[in-house]
Amino acid sequence: MAYLSELTGKVVADVNGERVGRLEDVVAKTHTGLQHPQVIAILVRRGGADLLVPIADVAVLIAPAVPLNKRLQDVVPYRPGEHDLYLVRDVLDKQIIDTDGMRVVRVNDLEVVRVNGHFYVANVDIGGLGLMRRLGLAKTTERVAGRLGRRLTSNIVSWDAVELLPGDQSLRLKVPSAKIADLHPADLAEIISDLSRMESSKLLETLDVETVADALEEVEPEFQASLVESMPDERVADLLEEMAPDEAADLLAELPEGRSKDLLNLMEKDEAADVRKLLAYPEESAGGIMTTEFVAIRPDLTADRAIAYLRETADEAETIFYVYVTDPSDRLLGVFSLQDLVLARPQTPVSQFMHERVVTVGLQDSQDDVAQAISKYNLLAIPVVDEAGKLHGIVTADDALDKIIPTAWKKRLPRMYR
Repeated sequence: MAYLSELTGKVVADVNGERVGRLEDVVAKTHTGLQHPQVIAILVRRGGADLLVPIADVAVLIAPAVPLNKRLQDVVPYRPGEHDLYLVRDVLDKQIIDTDGMRVVRVNDLEVVRVNGHFYVANVDIGGLGLMRRLGLAKTTERVAGRLGRRLTSNIVSWDAVELLPGDQSLRLKVPSAKIADLHPADLAEIISDLSRMESSKLLETLDVETVADALEEVEPEFQASLVESMPDERVADLLEEMAPDEAADLLAELPEGRSKDLLNLMEKDEAADVRKLLAYPEESAGGIMTTEFVAIRPDLTADRAIAYLRETADEAETIFYVYVTDPSDRLLGVFSLQDLVLARPQTPVSQFMHERVVTVGLQDSQDDVAQAISKYNLLAIPVVDEAGKLHGIVTADDALDKIIPTAWKKRLPRMYR
């Protein structure tokens, strides 16, 4: 086992002991079939010229000096491939995503280990000790710490728990990362917030539309707008279609009016219509913060048919904790919870177990009024109706409480209604 900082700068000599140069970098191969990059060559700096020596021509890698097993003139230089990673150039000092710790960290050193005759990058050192090691001060620092009665420990992250960020160098993620996509949207949003605008934009380019849309919903509209600023309109339109209508409307409200209109024209007709409807209301009114994604059924459905209907439409609703009952004119007649539905006998009509006294708010009611109603009646969502009682949407608790609870806290509330 050795650290990259301990390998770089070592003298490289051929089999006859003739000096070749100094080890400048280590090249590793990385692709989807490898959990850990495999070392395949070393980069030797010799008189201003670089020589890529295949690892098969290296007799001993972890040694005071690096001897080759053949003469210099017999070395056939290694040819770089698409999946090659230059550990010093591409990884050292770069930011990476620790998918276990769900954070952005800096690479201070890399640990290389030998397994079955091959060398692999095993771990990433993200601690201060790794930085001291590179400066040649690790032993001195440990000695001083020992005299002070303290013990320095390395901060190590396994390579298979990190993701390299796409950059302007040769390193670029070729395909969407399964590990990144598997993160909770709130964790991904926090990681994105820790990156620069350029880094976050490059990372989002590697992810599928659904993953990006979920992450965008976890950050403030102002930050959303900065993230999509340089994205092509077609991709932004796809993102807006994946987002909840109220979230999409908030994002569009932050963009220049001309671009918002262009994006709405690129969206699917039905999705665009929902968003346009929300944009027509004042930003901090019930109509402006409601979502049009809710479940409504007719009163003559039986409990078992209602369950079947929910199975078919649940993925289109923001919340199915409450199910609303409407007439053919979409007038709100009642509401029931999933508990009411599960406890009802299969052939019982919805009209017999729904609650007819429904707490509602009007389209023009203020966000403060909506939040107070939700808090007073301990609701997870509240329906929004017009003067005729027609159901237009619902306001979920997190959107209503935005004015009462700081946004940074609100985003961390458990979403029981999803």
